Amino acid sequence: MKVEIRKEETRDHQHVFELIEKAFENELFSNHREQFLVEKLRKSPAFIPELSLVALYNGMLAGYVLLTPIQIVNQQQSFSSLALAPVAVWPSYQNKGIGQMLILNAHQNAIAAGFQSVVLLGHADYYPKFGYQPAHQFNISLPFDVPLENCMAIELVKDGLKGVSGMVEYPAAFSNY
Repeated sequence: MKVEIRKEETRDHQHVFELIEKAFENELFSNHREQFLVEKLRKSPAFIPELSLVALYNGMLAGYVLLTPIQIVNQQQSFSSLALAPVAVWPSYQNKGIGQMLILNAHQNAIAAGFQSVVLLGHADYYPKFGYQPAHQFNISLPFDVPLENCMAIELVKDGLKGVSGMVEYPAAFSNY
């Protein structure tokens, strides 16, 4: 299998839109608007191009991942972290390890950019294999009512979440998508 992971380019935008739309088409726990969120995030000050990656499978756009800076805030402090949203793989390319490659490459780029952790809302049976744990174990909560097992976090570096606790605050682009 020939998979290339690279930074998303402007010429990829329409294909990424279609890929995300198709990948989330049958997801029960989706508002089916993730592709619009990505468009908003690309135009926002929170967007970091090095954390927006595509996967090419035999030259065809097959997957996408985006990490976006967030804050974890409590009454005393605010901590920088990242949100993983979305990870999308074209349905016919799923179960080939493309999502895994995207996530692991995104983690490496995040570490290189100086980030220490990632928070996500996702499938409880998929993300633990990458080291994600329930966010509540780190005293981190998300600002919406979802099952605890779907709110997860990972330390990208040793003790990356040590002393971190609070509520996740997403950039403005996340609202009303």
